[in-house]
Amino acid sequence: MRKIGLVIKREYITRVRTKAFILSTIGLPLLFMGTFGFSIYMATRQTNRTLKIAIVDEAGGLATPIARDLAGKVSNGKPQFELVKTVESPAADRDIRDELLADIQRGRLDAFLLVPQDALRQGIAELHARNTADFSLMGTIDRAVSNAVIARRLEQKGIQASDVDEIVKGVNVRLIKVTEQGETEEKGQTFVVAIMLGVLLYVTLIVYGVATMRSVMEEKSTRIVELLVSSIKPFHLLVGKMLGVAGVAATQYLIWGVAAGTVAAYGGAMAAAIDPEASIPHLHLPAVWMAYLLLFFLAGYLLYAALYAAVGAMVSTEQEAQQLQTPVTLVIVFSFLLFNVILRDPNSTTSVVLSLVPFLSPILMILRIAVQTPPLWQIALSLGLSVVTTTGVLAISAKIYRVGVLMYGKRPSLVELLRWFRYT
Repeated sequence: MRKIGLVIKREYITRVRTKAFILSTIGLPLLFMGTFGFSIYMATRQTNRTLKIAIVDEAGGLATPIARDLAGKVSNGKPQFELVKTVESPAADRDIRDELLADIQRGRLDAFLLVPQDALRQGIAELHARNTADFSLMGTIDRAVSNAVIARRLEQKGIQASDVDEIVKGVNVRLIKVTEQGETEEKGQTFVVAIMLGVLLYVTLIVYGVATMRSVMEEKSTRIVELLVSSIKPFHLLVGKMLGVAGVAATQYLIWGVAAGTVAAYGGAMAAAIDPEASIPHLHLPAVWMAYLLLFFLAGYLLYAALYAAVGAMVSTEQEAQQLQTPVTLVIVFSFLLFNVILRDPNSTTSVVLSLVPFLSPILMILRIAVQTPPLWQIALSLGLSVVTTTGVLAISAKIYRVGVLMYGKRPSLVELLRWFRYT
């Protein structure tokens, strides 16, 4: 055990001191939050420019209510639209469209709205603009025209639009999640937590599984492993390497978790200070969930790290590693593709069976726990099967590792792999 501890210590300290670890631990969250925040800012940011438009109302009587609905303001307080010209029921011999098109070409107008005579019956209008990529512009004008046309139709039938608004006002159905701890209002937090935990494990298994494989390849290519196996059993070296990388993963996610919790607490406090009545959904992670997350992470990581380590021991080049690691990675990707099955019905027979498969359970069982916690016997059975499978895979990988780390040159065939088992 002392030698395994030394390997774990060496693997852990070597990795946490690297610039790559520091940059990925600090830089990646900052980059993600910056990109996410910038995209939200740009998506919600409104232009400060007032758009000059004209309305050609061939139907008659619709220009005024449309203009009233377009009386909004942009962020700098200026009106969103400036109504430069209004033409109602134009004369048949006047080609107003060509005049307005010429104004757009000269920059006097940004757009003009054409409401045809049969707009009430056909429900069609035209917006002629130079810039057609601003969908917020189209949405605002579309609502204004629709409101004006609907109000006119109701007037023709002797109905007040204000009465209709009150009659057709919808009902907001609140979603209440029932758990053993009580009832809580569901605002999407369960889905967010489930996806967050599932993706967390998905990324971790791939990233740190590949890190284990590259660590084996690095020691093999530099011939360091020849010195190591002279003083420690290859099996102990493999176990120590896997646990050392697992410690690096745990450290990184602990830092990210503390940072995320601090940011969330600060954001909640700021939101409460700005609007005390604001209803903010809380992403609550019970302690038992975190315990399950740790257990399934260890089970899944050791299982896949053993497979990746075996791949690293068998190959001598990066190209060979890419080819052999693909089947292992595809199994993890397949579990990610099954998210929909679990989210749709976490207690169906299919979901239960899939979450018990050892190669899929580290991700899918955590997803089930987050969505709707299954019976304890299913969780225990899933962990038990994972432990048994991991033990078997670790034993097989150790046999491959014991011979493979000292073999160089051509990648072994299946027959040669079977021969390695006989050597060990």
